[in-house]
Amino acid sequence: MLTLDEATALLSAARTAADEAGVPMSFAVMDPGGHLVALHRMDGAPWISADVAQGKAWTAAAYGVPSDAQKQKMEPMPNFAGAVTTMTSGRFTPQTGAVPVYRDGTLLGALGASGGTGAQDEEACSAAVGEAGFSVQA
Repeated sequence: MLTLDEATALLSAARTAADEAGVPMSFAVMDPGGHLVALHRMDGAPWISADVAQGKAWTAAAYGVPSDAQKQKMEPMPNFAGAVTTMTSGRFTPQTGAVPVYRDGTLLGALGASGGTGAQDEEACSAAVGEAGFSVQA
């Protein structure tokens, strides 16, 4: 599981990536059980982006893969995606923009973003995970 210091390092690196992209974003760090560890909304990021970042991070933590993998899996099954979203009280968010966080093959949690395009969100998360010394895959 990620410590608060590690979550803070992820958020700092994510903010740097978003600043470099010129896109204000919100970032959420989840533990492997989908519990919120840390949240940051940059000035100028839409208020709803904080909730969306949490959903994306929850989805990446739940499956141990980038949230984009669930987006691709669910595209041909919108009714099932909607059912899973309902069953998880809205937490399941199969959209591009979050990555898992691994250390030595162990899932520590996930980092999700919202505010840019899905690709911009995922790029910021991937860059932050690498910058903070973690990996996005086992």
